[in-house]
Amino acid sequence: MDCFYKIGYYLVEKEVKLMNFIKLILIVLGLILAFMLVSSVIGLVYSALWYLLIIGIIGGSGYVGYKLLTKERGAAKLEDKTPIAIADTQNADRVLEEYRRKHLNE
Repeated sequence: MDCFYKIGYYLVEKEVKLMNFIKLILIVLGLILAFMLVSSVIGLVYSALWYLLIIGIIGGSGYVGYKLLTKERGAAKLEDKTPIAIADTQNADRVLEEYRRKHLNE
């Protein structure tokens, strides 16, 4: 019996080592699957942020284009403004008449 006991113990010890090896393989497979899951979630978030960036750039450029094309029509342009020197010459006739009346009559 002593011999059978040793053989049985050897078989049990061998099965325990095999079970520990199988547990180790399952743990490694679980870690690989968890890494793949986390990587796919990070990829989804990254692609969503990339699409939001592209949509934001397109929207921003469209907004700027809209603002440039729809300026207020009532605002004065540079060509419509009268320079100061010309505005002074329009009043020059009146000023000249007043000068003639006051000083030439004397």
